[in-house]
Amino acid sequence: MVTGIQNIEPTAIPDSMKQWEGSLEQLRGLVSERAMTGETMLLNMGPHHPSTHGVLRLLLELDGEQIVTCLPDVGYLHTGIEKSIETRTYEKAVPLTDRMDYLAPMNNNLVFALAVEKLVDLDVPERAQVIRVICSELTRINSHLVWLGTHALDMGAMSVFLYCFREREYILDMYEMLGGQRLMSSYIRPGGVWRDIPEEFLPALQRFVDYFPAKVDDYEKLLTNNPLWIDRTQGIGVIEPEEGISLGVSGPSLRASGVNWDIRKAQPYSGYEKYDFDVPLGQHGDVYDRFYVRVQEMRQSIKIIKQAMKNIPAGPFRSTNRKFVPPPRAELGRSMEAVIHHFKLWTEGYSAPDQEVFVAIESPRGEIGCYLHGTGGNKPRRVHFKTPSFIHISALGKIAEGHMIADLVGIIGSVDIVLGDSDR
Repeated sequence: MVTGIQNIEPTAIPDSMKQWEGSLEQLRGLVSERAMTGETMLLNMGPHHPSTHGVLRLLLELDGEQIVTCLPDVGYLHTGIEKSIETRTYEKAVPLTDRMDYLAPMNNNLVFALAVEKLVDLDVPERAQVIRVICSELTRINSHLVWLGTHALDMGAMSVFLYCFREREYILDMYEMLGGQRLMSSYIRPGGVWRDIPEEFLPALQRFVDYFPAKVDDYEKLLTNNPLWIDRTQGIGVIEPEEGISLGVSGPSLRASGVNWDIRKAQPYSGYEKYDFDVPLGQHGDVYDRFYVRVQEMRQSIKIIKQAMKNIPAGPFRSTNRKFVPPPRAELGRSMEAVIHHFKLWTEGYSAPDQEVFVAIESPRGEIGCYLHGTGGNKPRRVHFKTPSFIHISALGKIAEGHMIADLVGIIGSVDIVLGDSDR
């Protein structure tokens, strides 16, 4: 990963090397020796290329139209979220997690909540566990829809983009039912969820699970056997299984290479061990297989949601441990003790032991982990998120090497990066 390189204009290096000496010296050892003599071209792709879905710069070394070297340059979207969390109490940190991977906010909420619960030994009621699974799988579908629509659009298939965003509106409406927001709901919190599911949520969810599978069929009719799509994706950006593991690739991008690793199966959390679902795998590890695995994952998410809907138990939606969880809103109007307790939790927070924990879950992009180190006080000493987007950007140079520059758009899209997930 390269940062801080001076801008190099998109033109071949002239015979006179004087104006390039400073920039080239920084690149020595990162690009080939031919770049040092002007035999190959150095070209900036970004930071405003439409294929990036964010702010990413790729410094390319090209031999004609063939990629010799691809150096990602990140940090343009850096928000300091991890350090901001370290200045807040654990409850107040939840809204910041939404804003890392803005296409999978509830997955971000969940991994942070699980880390806090592990640190302070906080229980989560069964009803809250099931609601979390439903929210996580809806978020997976939401993210895959945005990925599929924008990936297809980058490759010239505009209709798929419009259809995917049409279906996504149903999910955003359900987000609004749950948390009052269509994107950053902060709905999953330590100890459970913010509030119980409203009366209108389950009927809306049932309409969606009945409606959606036929739409996935439509996406496949448009793309799966489309000769133009196949020509642009098969055999492009191949990640061999051993290579994917060594690069740290995870999620659909790794499973497309045939590696059967899904944290929901391998290290179940939130009760995933109770659900029957398959882990779609690819055979070739190319752009096409990464597309096909994600399409099949949307079908499996619907399968999980249907099982969860049949088994939502009665009971509380959040832990009743009042040391860590505010009292129900209904109590505030009739109990002064509840008001005092609510006030103290929101102003002072609660203490967590001076210990370290790490929790990982399966986000739509791959493995997202949260490292949390308490202080014995009400704020963490250190918070760090291991995010799939950062790792997948790091792997781009290896994946893109030897391909044509026209294929780079498809390769970037196929590993499914979100720059907010990288630049924290």
